[in-house]
Formats: sequence, C-alpha cells, structure tokens
Amino acid sequence: MKCLSPRPLEADSFRPFGEVIEPDNSTEIRLINNGTTTRFHDIAPVDVASGGGHALISIFRGKPFSLPLEISMLERHPLGSQAFMPLEGRPYLVVVAPDRDGQPGEPVAFLASGRQGVSYAKGTWHHPLIALEDVSDFLVVDRGGTGGNLVEFLLPEPLRVDPI
Repeated sequence: MKCLSPRPLEADSFRPFGEVIEPDNSTEIRLINNGTTTRFHDIAPVDVASGGGHALISIFRGKPFSLPLEISMLERHPLGSQAFMPLEGRPYLVVVAPDRDGQPGEPVAFLASGRQGVSYAKGTWHHPLIALEDVSDFLVVDRGGTGGNLVEFLLPEPLRVDPI
C-alpha cells in the first residue's frame, strides 16, 4: 500500500491543484469602509459558469477522521471550482492528485491550518472533506445547476495517509 505523509499547505506547492485561501495569497490589499476594514482581494477564482452554472454558498459539517487514514476514492468536479474555508479554526487534511488522461495521477497530501482555506480548480481530483480532531464546519463555495459535475474514481489500490 502506498503511504502519503502530509506536508504543510503552502500556496506555491498547492497551485497545480487550485489556490490557498489566506490573506497572504491575495492579489491586492485594499482598505475599505473608511479605513476600518482590510480587504484581501481576489484570493481565488470562482469558476462555476460552465453549462449555465451558478455559485452556491453552503456550510459542510465534517465528522473527524483519525490517522492513519486509508483512501480508496477520489472525486472531481469537471464543471466548476470548489472552495472550502474552515469556520472552527481546526486543522484539516487535503488530498489531491493531478489529472492523467481522465484518471487521478500521483496523489499529494497537505495539512491545512484552521486559518487556511482551499479552492480546488475545476477538474482537480481530491478526496472529500477530511476534518481532523473534532466535528468541524466549513464554508463552501461551489457550483449549482444542471449537468454532471461529480466524477468519482475508485483507486485500484488504497493509499494510506500517515499521522502528522
């Protein structure tokens, strides 16, 4: 069984899969509301318009997983991006893989702090939400609308994510 060791979530190493949502990743910083608020502008694109889609804002409540964790399936959303922002301040795990001719390539695991979000680019293979420590809520922005926007892939051999 292949084993993954999670590495810290950093914008540069995650960029092939999407964007890290955190203030340091903004393209522009603006003072708004008469200087009482700092806007970290344009951190991650919301790509949901394919096939007449529209943006949805939801809250996902994830039950915690324990490590080591066996991964046997990855999914992707071919019609839109999907962003997760933790609301509880707890770390969580991100498992992603590049696309290789319609199938997941070599998976990578990242440990996200409770202050970092992720936005999976359209078509990025990823494991569903992996909360750690306790039940955790996440603000999610993704695509609503018609069309098949979920593809699941059962891995030929499970992989294990080792403790951090």
